[in-house]
This record gives sequence, C-alpha cells and structure tokens, in this order.
Amino acid sequence: MSSHADMHGLASPKAESPKAWDIVIAGLIKENPTLKMVLGCCPTLAVTTAAGNGLGMGLATTAVLMFSNMAISMLRNVIPEKVRIPSYIIIIAGFVTVVMYVLKAYLPELDKALGIYIPLIVANCILLARAEMFAAKYKPIPSFLDGLAMGLGFTMALFAISTVREILGNGTWFGLTLTKNLWAPAVLMILPPGGFLAFGLVITAMNKATGGKVVMPSCATCSPEEGNCLDPVGGAK
Repeated sequence: MSSHADMHGLASPKAESPKAWDIVIAGLIKENPTLKMVLGCCPTLAVTTAAGNGLGMGLATTAVLMFSNMAISMLRNVIPEKVRIPSYIIIIAGFVTVVMYVLKAYLPELDKALGIYIPLIVANCILLARAEMFAAKYKPIPSFLDGLAMGLGFTMALFAISTVREILGNGTWFGLTLTKNLWAPAVLMILPPGGFLAFGLVITAMNKATGGKVVMPSCATCSPEEGNCLDPVGGAK
C-alpha cells in the first residue's frame, strides 16, 4: 500500500508538515513557482503589460490557491485516488468562479483588463501542482499557508515583470508618468517579445540575488533516484 502511494507522490495522512517558515521561504524564493519552477508562464507573459494587471492577476490566483489548497487538504482522505485529478480541478474551478464574480461585481475595470485569463486560472499548472504535491499530503492549515506563500511568490514575479514592462514600454507606473517625458518609451516591451525579455531579466535577477537555482532536498520536483537534483549553487548532483 505504501509503495502504491509513493508511486503517485502521495504521503501518508500522518505526514509531518514542514515548518511554517520553510513553507513561506519556499513559496517566495526557493521554489518560487514562476521564477524558479517556471510555471504559470501563460498569464505571466499575457497580462503583465501594466503593473496593476500583474498585481491583480497575482492576488486573484493567490486567493484561489489558498482556499483550494485548504479544501483539497480537508478532503484528501475522502477523494478516491483514481479520480483525484478531476476532483482537484472541480474544486479549483469552484473557487475560480467565486473570484471571477467578485471581480465582475467590485473591480469591473480589472476584470475587463484581465479578460479570459481569470477563468483560465483553472488551467494554471501552479494550482494543480500544489494540490498534488502539498495539499494532498498535509493538513489544512499548512496547505493554506503553502497556497498563500506560493501565491505571493507568483504575485511578486508578475508584479516585477509588469513593472519592468510598464516603465520601459510606456514610461508610466500605475498610471503615474515616470520616464515618458524623459525619453521615448520602448514600445517593444509592452508587445509579446517584450514579455519574454522582461521575464528573462527578472529570472536572471532572482538567480543572481539567490546565488543560483536553489532547490531544497524536499522539493517536490527533486528526484534523487533520477539524478536530476540541484545542489545549492545550481549544479547537478
């Protein structure tokens, strides 16, 4: 039974939760879903033409991550293993629907700016990854914290990328004129190629600041038996 659970990456219901500080640091820095794991690239490139859009998308995703993680954790011993992935998606879709209608009711301009990318949060691989790798293993409170940390890490990445693109591509930041009157904005930065360029710059800055790719021994994507783990300075073991 234990080998069958291990095959699917599932821990025992009594698995000990990581420390709160480790969960926070993993989500923000060591296992940042966008800048370290390079997940959720579609909204990262599509909605980051303005800082407000990046921040809004990140916080909407964070809300879904927190509550879907907690709900999946509460149901982890009830959901049949063979249908766990469809079950996770249905739970995530329910919270996405709530967020979508809240935005339509209270932040219609942001909802219009983000458009189809709000309902597409359902397909964001970050949510399914955290459901499978964390919420399905641990208790609700640590799972909620994991969702918060990973969501804030995602928000931080989107905000950084959108800030770079808006300042360089439009000369503004949250609508405030910064460099627009000093030099001509580089329009390329708010076009699709600029998204890739800004993404690369922010990833480079993150890796420089953290001394390379940092993967914890307990990282969900680390497979020692396959020899693809990274040491603290980014080299393969």
